[in-house]
Amino acid sequence: TSRLCFPPEGKSSLTIQFVEGQFVDSYDPTIENTFNKMVSVNGQDFNLQLVDTAGQDEYSIFPQSHSMDIHGYVLVYSVTSMKSFEVVQVLHDKLLDMVGKIQVPTVLVGNKKDLHLERVIKPEEGKKLADSWGAAFMESSAKENETAVEVFKRIILEMEKADGNAAPEEKKCAVM
Repeated sequence: TSRLCFPPEGKSSLTIQFVEGQFVDSYDPTIENTFNKMVSVNGQDFNLQLVDTAGQDEYSIFPQSHSMDIHGYVLVYSVTSMKSFEVVQVLHDKLLDMVGKIQVPTVLVGNKKDLHLERVIKPEEGKKLADSWGAAFMESSAKENETAVEVFKRIILEMEKADGNAAPEEKKCAVM
């Protein structure tokens, strides 16, 4: 099982789209949820345990549980919010401090790419930030199942890369 941890903008909608195949526009951001989902990547099956963290901001204290047995992180910001882009940078710094490493398998996701008229963060800005972290980057829309699935397949590939393509096992991922 891969355990993943996720933070802010649209992360719960993205997670629910991936796990249940439906778009949910409203949810309680104060609740932390854990989901399990089997996913196949390159012919190998992975059992993902997704930890959709409670609403995080730059003042949040990371619980120790968000670093123990976590194999990868999906950091989500809204392409319509400069604030969320700034918060995700602070969360990444806190994350590295917490895990005591200079790099962890991470996918930076610019969510809400379908909201063209409200966009304030360009794709190049997200890519530049991800590159500075040594992380993967992609944009998504929680309204589209295909892009939600791609986010989770990408974090599996990042975790496999970090493991030197180790044999499939249970992996844990946090969505922040």
